[in-house]
Amino acid sequence: MHIQIVLFDGFDPLDVVAPYEVLYAGGTASGGAVTVELVSAEGPREVTSGTGGLALRATSPLDPERADVLLVPGASGRAGEPGELPEEEVGAGGRKQDEFVPVLLGRALTTGLPALLGRAMDDPDVTVATVCGGSLVLAMAGLLEGRHATTHHLGLDLLDATGAHAVRARVVDDGDLITGAGVTSGLDLGLYLLERELGPRVAHAVEELFAHERRGTVWRARGPVPAAL
Repeated sequence: MHIQIVLFDGFDPLDVVAPYEVLYAGGTASGGAVTVELVSAEGPREVTSGTGGLALRATSPLDPERADVLLVPGASGRAGEPGELPEEEVGAGGRKQDEFVPVLLGRALTTGLPALLGRAMDDPDVTVATVCGGSLVLAMAGLLEGRHATTHHLGLDLLDATGAHAVRARVVDDGDLITGAGVTSGLDLGLYLLERELGPRVAHAVEELFAHERRGTVWRARGPVPAAL
């Protein structure tokens, strides 16, 4: 299982690092059955996050034909509505630190990223996973209509407004689409990917290594519809 974790300008570092470490450890625990790399739509480059100018290096281009799993993080910055950016924050062409999350997500949509994500979503052999606002990148690109997904609780209304079925759950499994909620859900999503693809023994070994007990029930569209509680 080869996993590409996507970097874009303004990404949230924890959305990337948490699942990266879990999945890398899963590769070690499975004798190399899992490999993981950082990629960007533009190819190898330094990519600046939305947190204090912290940068990570994408070592390869995003390529859905090489990936079994494509993982998309959210952005980090201030909460706000799409298009909300005070005049004093607008510089003469330069990026500002601590921008609004919707602005950063919207900027990612002006790159080659949406087309590449669309190819991945159309490929039944590729599983697309997201952490936090990563599902909003897909949704705002028109790629989640009719799909079950989750995101950070502040973005659930926006997710629902795009035509997706927003689910208030820690991790949502919709077949070839797996989404995580808040920022720290990247740990739980990574462990669930290991369990789903390699089995519970490898996932449990990594869980013990990180001393992290997974939170919440993984939501799937299975079983009877629950009555009102």
